Amino acid sequence: MQFTLALPLCPADHLIPLAQAAEASGWDAVSMPDSVFFPEEVSAPYPYSGDGGRFWAPTDPWVEPLVAIPAMAAATTRLRFFTNVYKTGIRHPLLVAKTVGSVAVMSGNRFGLGVGLSWIPEEFAWLGQEMKTRGRRLDEAIAIIRLALQPDFVAFEGEHYQFGRLQMSPAPTLPVPIYVGGHSAPALRRAARLGDGWIAVQVTEEDVAEILPKLRAALAEEGRADVPFEVKVTPMVLPEVDAMRRLGALGVTDVIYVPWYFYPGDHQQLDVKLDAVKRFADEVIHPMSEEDRP
Repeated sequence: MQFTLALPLCPADHLIPLAQAAEASGWDAVSMPDSVFFPEEVSAPYPYSGDGGRFWAPTDPWVEPLVAIPAMAAATTRLRFFTNVYKTGIRHPLLVAKTVGSVAVMSGNRFGLGVGLSWIPEEFAWLGQEMKTRGRRLDEAIAIIRLALQPDFVAFEGEHYQFGRLQMSPAPTLPVPIYVGGHSAPALRRAARLGDGWIAVQVTEEDVAEILPKLRAALAEEGRADVPFEVKVTPMVLPEVDAMRRLGALGVTDVIYVPWYFYPGDHQQLDVKLDAVKRFADEVIHPMSEEDRP
């Protein structure tokens, strides 16, 4: 099992110290969330809260992940990074591919792209993208990103995107893994069909036990049951070794965690976050035996 430090709603000046602390204390990766702007009013409910309301304020920081990750990568040597998740459906895939390729090169192949859809109609409308086709467009976007990151001329002819022969340089020397987010049946099928892994938002152990058999069935239907596939979840469990082992037994390969949410102190303070990063590593990551960790 791997452990990823999630950095939601963190001020820009916290990111590099937290990444360095994660690397020093033994975490495997850092993940960054994505939000372009905060519409004052939204015409759809937030799907992951009980009342449909957003749990963040207009002034809460959302540093652009594909800017933040290269900065953190430059300040570390081993740590991996990925987006959790990048709202690919509100962006043109060629522009995403160009930025992703550059991040992968600048980080020394330590970057993975987590992709997903936005739930906010205003993001699609104000960024000039169609919301009702977002699923089919994401399917094409994943194919385009993989294609464009190859060190050769490529072309694409799809239902929603078309382009003639082009080449993007520099190209990464290793493939950039793509992880597909989402809990819906179409999202699970998309992950099984097109992804190198699946990313979940906040889930309980019961949620994981219910969803992973569906994901395994989808992988089998796609003929990918034996293909290496990562299962990345943000579990709502206490920071305890036994809880992590139970998740591993269910098939989780990567625990995405915000440790300061589970320890006392003012979570807005950098020193409290740094202490939580080290405490989780000391109490959970290091005690995991070699047979628990790759």
